[in-house]
Amino acid sequence: MHDELIARAKTWLAEDPDAETREELAKLIDAEDHAELAARFSGTLQFGTAGLRGELGAGPMRMNRAVVIRAAAGLAAYLTAEGQSGGLVVIGYDARHKSADFARDTAAVVTGAGLRAALLPRPLPTPVLAFAIRHLGAVAGVEVTASHNPPRDNGYKVYLGDGSQIVPPADAGIAAEIDAIGSLTAVPRPDSGWEVLDDSVLEAYLARTDAVLAEGSPRTARTVYTAMHGVGKDVLLAAFARAGFPVPALVAEQAEPDPDFPTVAFPNPEEPGAMDLAFAKARETDPDLVIANDPDADRCAVAVKDGEDWRMLRGDEVGALLGAHLVRGGATGTLAESIVSSSLLRRIAEKAGQPFVETLTGFKWIARAEGLRYGYEEALGYCVDPAGVRDKDGITAALLVTELASVLKEEGRTLLDLLDDLAVEHGLHATDQLSVRVEDLSVIADAMRRLREQPPVRLGGLPVTTAEDLTRGTASLPPTDGLRYTLDGARVVVRPSGTEPKLKCYLEVVVPVGSRAELGAARARAVELLGAVKRDLAAAAGI
Repeated sequence: MHDELIARAKTWLAEDPDAETREELAKLIDAEDHAELAARFSGTLQFGTAGLRGELGAGPMRMNRAVVIRAAAGLAAYLTAEGQSGGLVVIGYDARHKSADFARDTAAVVTGAGLRAALLPRPLPTPVLAFAIRHLGAVAGVEVTASHNPPRDNGYKVYLGDGSQIVPPADAGIAAEIDAIGSLTAVPRPDSGWEVLDDSVLEAYLARTDAVLAEGSPRTARTVYTAMHGVGKDVLLAAFARAGFPVPALVAEQAEPDPDFPTVAFPNPEEPGAMDLAFAKARETDPDLVIANDPDADRCAVAVKDGEDWRMLRGDEVGALLGAHLVRGGATGTLAESIVSSSLLRRIAEKAGQPFVETLTGFKWIARAEGLRYGYEEALGYCVDPAGVRDKDGITAALLVTELASVLKEEGRTLLDLLDDLAVEHGLHATDQLSVRVEDLSVIADAMRRLREQPPVRLGGLPVTTAEDLTRGTASLPPTDGLRYTLDGARVVVRPSGTEPKLKCYLEVVVPVGSRAELGAARARAVELLGAVKRDLAAAAGI
């Protein structure tokens, strides 16, 4: 067995085009580190609807140039088989380790396969790539990013010509083409022949951001902004200047791209401690709100002053605020969200007489909602201009929430006041999450199996009225690995994360509110219920 493992590693080593990973793998072979070799050669990174994502390093279970070249060759073969030979593939990338290399390799492979390739001019936000696909009439797009994952990770996200991320059966078709790739030496990779775009695409994206805001709307809200060591700063500052907002106060320590993300444990605004520097800047400058992007700037986090200090708004709170703001401004069309997001958006849509659609998690699904005007999901993702970007966009979301804060400021109110209004109008929709990060993926599989074999009948003292195994699909949703429990006044969704080694459980309780005077008691009841549901769910799942 060890001999076979070493032989596979040596075969990979002979084809590896990257001196850095060749050296890394050669040392493992020389040291006969069978455990580490087995971890890297136990299979291959699976190409799915999230594309590829994994830890950087040598071998088929890591992200590296050899894996990316195969992925690019498989994508090119798929596009050719679909009659897109000669079409344009536009390629973007963030500032992570190896991102520029992976983007250049993709351009070379696409060019060698007879398609046209165009690289964005430098590391830019993912929504700029999503915009560029339709703006340039491309047949596909690739974004090299691992979004908010740890520094050691990178990823490979694929879009087709409609400007949205791939969904089945395209993912399986591309994966089959990747599997059919033989030796890497047979994949043509010319040294030139692709285009490097100038700033005209970025300028077109920025011009499109004008459509997000209402003509003549207030633009007075003051902000603190952090790019979380990513690529968002320059584009966001340009968009804010174009819109006429005050210049954001920058969190200097996190303003410039740095693939090591030195000031945070995880470069995700949702993670504990990630917003500490932004809050410190807010205490110093006293803005109206704090805005954060994740490293590829497709997500937007918002924080507000609550009493004497600052707190992050939940993604569901921002999602409801933006939906309500758009509806109040006369927006028409479908409001959409994923199944793990708060049901408050449904109430807002119904009250406004607008269509509402619930989808599986991920903007690959949300962006496909028919007649979409606005879509969001609780993980800080908001699509506020689907005619421009059919994906989550942390830049335009930041513009829209700053406009909303400006409107409310003119009225002598805040985002928290509007949240109170929504609670009185629609009931207090309170959400929380039980999220477990694991080293061993079998922990997740065991928890899901346990819940399927022994579904809970009560959670937090509330009876479970329906228990759905989403692997079977529903009348409106395709199959997915998840469980949904509807309770009397609450809802729970359990699913493995699609991008990280996490089991994620999404909780919502709805508490009726008769008047603003009842809000305090309603919030206390919601906290009590969420805590009880979380405890019972953890016990039922064995986590």
